[in-house]
Amino acid sequence: MGTSERHGGEEPDRQGAVGARMRQFRKERGLTLRGLATHSGLSIGFLSQVERGISSIGLTALNSVATALDRSVAEFFNDTPPEGETEERQPSASPLPSHFTLTRSATAATEYISGQQTYRMLSARGPNLVLEPLLVHIAPGGRRENSYGHAGEEFAFVLEGELLYEVDGVEHRLHPGDSVHLRSTVPHSMFNDTDRVTTVVSVVTPRLF
Repeated sequence: MGTSERHGGEEPDRQGAVGARMRQFRKERGLTLRGLATHSGLSIGFLSQVERGISSIGLTALNSVATALDRSVAEFFNDTPPEGETEERQPSASPLPSHFTLTRSATAATEYISGQQTYRMLSARGPNLVLEPLLVHIAPGGRRENSYGHAGEEFAFVLEGELLYEVDGVEHRLHPGDSVHLRSTVPHSMFNDTDRVTTVVSVVTPRLF
């Protein structure tokens, strides 16, 4: 599902698919859950729940797992592309400029779904750019992720709904127009405990894809 995907009834299957690929990649590396927990900084219990499809995992946490398994984040979502597809997606003319990208509204955006969260990529890839801008839709319910820290910085601006954002053990309820900006090394997590979808503009570093 590397290309655009929407919310829908397939979401639980995608959540399970991410966990199944995590288990597959972990076993290929010869790691136990304890070993993966040590290398990723996430708890054994949480990783076990993700692998069994009980819990979803956010992109930044998944990035820590991907790094520990020497994989890209996209590999946890994408099936093996059809023959020739990879080559067709590569730039056919000159390489992308290193100093900027321009993304038009008519351009089909790539989306990734993990459990309750749908991530829409807001920027084309740039070889020397470090920010990862995302539009995130967080459905209500699901299991709350454990707080954790990772390298980089993180910014979230609430457009619609409410978001419970925990930073260093303190919960903050964000409403439309509210934002949070933090060094990602501080343990943090976000959760939608309302009965409606919350929409957030999020910018994180480093790039995840």
